[in-house]
Amino acid sequence: MTPDFVLRLGWAIGRVLGREFGTPRILIGKDTRRSGYMFESALEAGLSAAGVNVLLLGPQPTPAIAQLTRELDACAGIVISASHNPHYDNGIKLFDTDGAKLPDEIEQRIEAELEEPMDIDPQSLPGKARRINDAGRRYLDFCKGTVPEGFRLDGLRLLVDCAHGAAYQLAPKLFEELGADVVAVGVEPDGTNINDGCGATCPEYVRAQVRQHHATLGLAVDGDADRLIMVDEEGEIVDGDDLLYVIARARQAQDSLRGGVIGTQMSNLGLEQALASLGIPFERAAVGDRYVQEQLLARDWQLGGETSGHIICRDRACTGDAMVAALQTLEALHILDLSLCQARADLRKYPQTMINVHCPRDHAPGPATDAAVKDACDELGERGRVLLRPSGTEPVLRVMVEGEDHGRVEALAQSIADSIAANV
Repeated sequence: MTPDFVLRLGWAIGRVLGREFGTPRILIGKDTRRSGYMFESALEAGLSAAGVNVLLLGPQPTPAIAQLTRELDACAGIVISASHNPHYDNGIKLFDTDGAKLPDEIEQRIEAELEEPMDIDPQSLPGKARRINDAGRRYLDFCKGTVPEGFRLDGLRLLVDCAHGAAYQLAPKLFEELGADVVAVGVEPDGTNINDGCGATCPEYVRAQVRQHHATLGLAVDGDADRLIMVDEEGEIVDGDDLLYVIARARQAQDSLRGGVIGTQMSNLGLEQALASLGIPFERAAVGDRYVQEQLLARDWQLGGETSGHIICRDRACTGDAMVAALQTLEALHILDLSLCQARADLRKYPQTMINVHCPRDHAPGPATDAAVKDACDELGERGRVLLRPSGTEPVLRVMVEGEDHGRVEALAQSIADSIAANV
């Protein structure tokens, strides 16, 4: 991304949404990357040139932008963030007026508008821009409203790792206001340290911090705070599959689980089997929280998510939200009257190996890879899975193999990865 591109993107967004809403109002939020200030200014200028009124929210979690787009009756919300990626990456996320990801059809119209000359009518009035100073407070109140009135975390010592990202102020405050004793780490952003050896993408760090500070539980979010990874009382890392299982189990106990659970192609086979043992339906969507949300809406189910920690509680929030997911997990433990370790004890995960092979985004696996995949599938049978998928954010092809024997899983994954690398 360049400032010139973001300027034109803002103009294109404004032109397309202006045809839908007349004089639209759009929110802009960002994470803590230094480049966010540059892109925020360019985006604001492009939107204003298209006649859009802009509300600037500053550094805020991605799910806060989604929620506030609904609350402030804006026609769209824009987040400047590269999520879990390093500081030198950046990107743009768009939400519609309901706080959902912008429909493909609208995105395609914006892409088409980008190809048009950026003509500005000198007779037209540019949009206005102003800052919303209470965005964080509004979002905290929303999060607290997703658990029962009077819900408290007194006596709980929480290690909260904010990845030097968008939640560095709000996440510790949320759990403190609910009574927890909070030890906050990853709360000193300098514009370049976001996701750097900390947060949801580096759970070993939060595990070490939990031990060092003698915390009861650890919570780690990523740079834009839509992913959650936890560490339980025994020091074990708890990913999105575990969280889905615990929340689903508690909701079933309360007879409040509508439908089943949506996972993805990456969800562990053990999750599917553990939910089946409880009589809870489970379906897989394509990888990506957008596709989980689509399946939830299509089936009118409430709960879904990804192994990476995107958890969607559709009856509580309009998108994946790490802080809401943490509260839902803590409430589930209260309902079940169990520790996190106990609540997930019946979820037996299969060993799973992931190898990233660097290759062009349009790379097509050749006959050797097809043969390696077939051999792996034949060996694993119904007690394992093989999945190849391109990354949505990096020029890599992800090779995932899952099965009962860890050694064989690693060997099969490496064989497939080697066949891909040899054909690049």
